[in-house]
Amino acid sequence: MDTPSIPDFPHFVHETITRWSDEDRQGVLNNAVYMTLFEEARLGFSRMTEALQDGNFPFLLAQTNVRFLRPGRGGATVRVEVSTTEVGKSSFKQAYRVRPEGGDPWAEAEAVLVCYDPKTMESCPIPGDLREALTALMGD
Repeated sequence: MDTPSIPDFPHFVHETITRWSDEDRQGVLNNAVYMTLFEEARLGFSRMTEALQDGNFPFLLAQTNVRFLRPGRGGATVRVEVSTTEVGKSSFKQAYRVRPEGGDPWAEAEAVLVCYDPKTMESCPIPGDLREALTALMGD
């Protein structure tokens, strides 16, 4: 499996606190919690770019690749760094890095997100305002 390609400078940073209950029986952050952290960061990113449509994402998660670097902990303040790395016709790719406050990264990930029409449940072109926000943050 390919290692996620993570830019050095994030386009957006979402800060949150992991819960003590996020740890598994081994005393480390459960791997499924990372997916929730990425989703919360996407929500923050979508709010910042005003991309939500009637309070919903205009896209679905199509694929993700997570690389766990070191064990995470519950009850920690974390930064989820988000960068958009590619923008296509109906999909875009984002990269994520999760790190505790002042510490080394716990995980890195990439995700492919596909815009869709909720009525037809089919993919559709990225809405113009979302496309503008994504490309502006990328510097293109």
